[in-house]
Amino acid sequence: MLIFWTITLFLLGAAKGKEVCYENLGCFSDTEPWAGTAIRPLKILPWSPEKIGTRFLLYTNENPNTFQTLLLSDPSTIDASNFQTNRKTRFIIHGFIDKGDESWVTDMCKNMFMVEEVNCICVDWKKGSQTTYSQAANNVRVVGAQVAQMLSILSKDYNYSPSNVHLIGHSLGAHVAGEAGSRTPGLARITGLDPVEANFEGTAEEVRLDPSDANFVDVIHTDAAPLIPSLGFGTNQLVGHLDFFPNGGENMPGCKKNALSQIVDLDGIWAGTRDFVACNHLRSYKYYSESILNPDGFTAYPCASYRSFQANKCFPCPAQGCPQMGHYADKFAGKTSGEEQKFFLNTGDASSFARWRYGVSITLSGRTATGQVKVALFGDKGNTHQYEVFRGIIKPGTTHSNEFDAKLDVGTIEKVKFLWNNNVVNPTFPKVGAAKITVQKGEEETEYNFCSEDTVKEDVLLTLTPC
Repeated sequence: MLIFWTITLFLLGAAKGKEVCYENLGCFSDTEPWAGTAIRPLKILPWSPEKIGTRFLLYTNENPNTFQTLLLSDPSTIDASNFQTNRKTRFIIHGFIDKGDESWVTDMCKNMFMVEEVNCICVDWKKGSQTTYSQAANNVRVVGAQVAQMLSILSKDYNYSPSNVHLIGHSLGAHVAGEAGSRTPGLARITGLDPVEANFEGTAEEVRLDPSDANFVDVIHTDAAPLIPSLGFGTNQLVGHLDFFPNGGENMPGCKKNALSQIVDLDGIWAGTRDFVACNHLRSYKYYSESILNPDGFTAYPCASYRSFQANKCFPCPAQGCPQMGHYADKFAGKTSGEEQKFFLNTGDASSFARWRYGVSITLSGRTATGQVKVALFGDKGNTHQYEVFRGIIKPGTTHSNEFDAKLDVGTIEKVKFLWNNNVVNPTFPKVGAAKITVQKGEEETEYNFCSEDTVKEDVLLTLTPC
């Protein structure tokens, strides 16, 4: 009988679960949906605020290189700092095994200072993140509550509205932002930078980042391949109002170098090995940081899939326009429709990542030949490389179209240069031309037409001017 009651009490205790409470933050339990589920089988409680040691490091336009520490326990540190209530505040929250004074975090603040006056607060919770993954995933809850506590202090003591606040979280930090947002009504925006998958994908909304956590939630997915077997760290689940999948969201260009070359071209072996192991996962914050300085360099197109995007089925932008992935995503007019919205774009394989997409249509003239046709665009801001539009039988009167991602915005297109070749000796030296070339920028409805009546031999440039 004693054994029966012992087992019964044990089972009741297991069902009830454990709970820990922290002053000003509330209580945290290890019951469902936080633990004891298929996605979160381990029953782990978050560490105490003292053990996690979260720090709020303030950088502003006045102190871009050295931080001022804001203490939850001593709000007078806010008074003594350069925090200004007439500016927006952007929090940057790092992820697993990272730290808040890492160079990418401070570099992101510095990019912001180049385009705006802003309070940039780096949330450093390295003690809570540099532990086992399961423990760090649960520490997210306390760190999120602390961010919410800071927002509450700003609101109550300084009349500073959450509508002026933007939380930017990478990896586990995206879910920290989600926790803070769920505790802060009226929060303006959360940006999730490759929110981590393990222990979060498929969980209840209160566990992870979701669209209800802020008035506007935008997400950049760069490592969305399944964790098993592909070792993708990021979630594939749509968790925002706008979900961006650059380069398809799984394999980022430039991330397939061998370990040695990756380490050699980065400062420090730690940065190099980390970049090699988690290159796709880290691309999300690199894209975001660059987007701050490129207001139109990350145009993203609504599309059913990346395959459709690659097949040129999602160009140009629809009537309501296209959003910019990254810093300026909140300028998109239709940002919070009731439906989940997926957007695709391509980037470069290394910094600079920004790209500008063009659609080109060529109507051929001259002789029939076999080969490839290329064009280069010339505008008032510069010119592109030669991009291939068609390869096969070049037949007069036929029209061929393609899209490409240029490394720069050429501005107003003034002329187009046409080139063809086939690398086959042809004693008749056929001449081929382009009677008409139509060019369209992805973000614009306007089409630009260029014409020529001339034809040229292989490898000879033909310049087309506006019709």
